[in-house]
Amino acid sequence: MDIPILTPQPHQPETNVGSSYLRFQINADTPALLATKYVQEVLIVPTTRITPMPNMPECILGLFNRRNRILWAVDLALMLLAQPIDASSQQYHILIMRVGETPLSLIVREIKGVTRVTANLQPSAEESSALLPYLEGYIWQQQEKLLVLDAKAIANSPSLHNY
Repeated sequence: MDIPILTPQPHQPETNVGSSYLRFQINADTPALLATKYVQEVLIVPTTRITPMPNMPECILGLFNRRNRILWAVDLALMLLAQPIDASSQQYHILIMRVGETPLSLIVREIKGVTRVTANLQPSAEESSALLPYLEGYIWQQQEKLLVLDAKAIANSPSLHNY
């Protein structure tokens, strides 16, 4: 009985499938991405589930309970762009992110799904100065400029911690 001799195969480089990002609309005019490694969950909740809290920064709409955890509900459009989310809405699109031990729920206009990014990030020099600290950069995808947000900068934002 002959034993086959196995010869090593040359290493095949892996196909670059890109990094995974959650795609969403901050407001009607601003599409954005957040690395999925920071995203725990996305959900839609009625606005009545958010309990307003007095003496908080304007971008913090209040608290809500999710799976026996109390989370801050932050209006991301107001925090980053100084344009509040539509107050007449009956429900909020929320993405729950975690940076280290800090969970935070961000209210956005609409969640669009998960996308893969293979393009290199471009620097964000032309964005408003208030938005710059929260950006990793931007990419062009299907004729659309997508802002790539920095989860750590959002979680550590002075507007959330100076109250």
